[in-house]
Amino acid sequence: MSGGELEAVRVCASDELVDGGAGVRRDALWGGGNAVVFFVRYDGKAYGYLNQCAHVPMELDWVEGQFFESSGLYLMCATHGAIYAPDTGKCVGGPCRGGRLRPVQVDERDTPDGRAVFWLPDGELRPADLGPASPAAQAEVP
Repeated sequence: MSGGELEAVRVCASDELVDGGAGVRRDALWGGGNAVVFFVRYDGKAYGYLNQCAHVPMELDWVEGQFFESSGLYLMCATHGAIYAPDTGKCVGGPCRGGRLRPVQVDERDTPDGRAVFWLPDGELRPADLGPASPAAQAEVP
């Protein structure tokens, strides 16, 4: 995509994501409609996914930002109990047999304000605040 690449979007400071803890949600556009993506930390690394269960297209979090089940080892859909591996998004239990969460690309990097988590949007899933077709509206990152 020449010139159509979307810029990385800062999600949060790295220390806001704690292993097995609360996630950070961001509004997104996907498939021509509104969606939500979320970011969590597992085993020291940040991961991001479309907030949509592979079993039934509903959001996973049981309370806003709460994606992990009680042990902090698996992501769990609050609706029917589908269980996902946080590092791969693959269904490992429950009614989502063979399903997988739709990943979003995540990058952690140092910034002048400290280490931060960034979302690297792709052509079909992107931040809602960019508008339908305005990647140039995003401020250039030096």
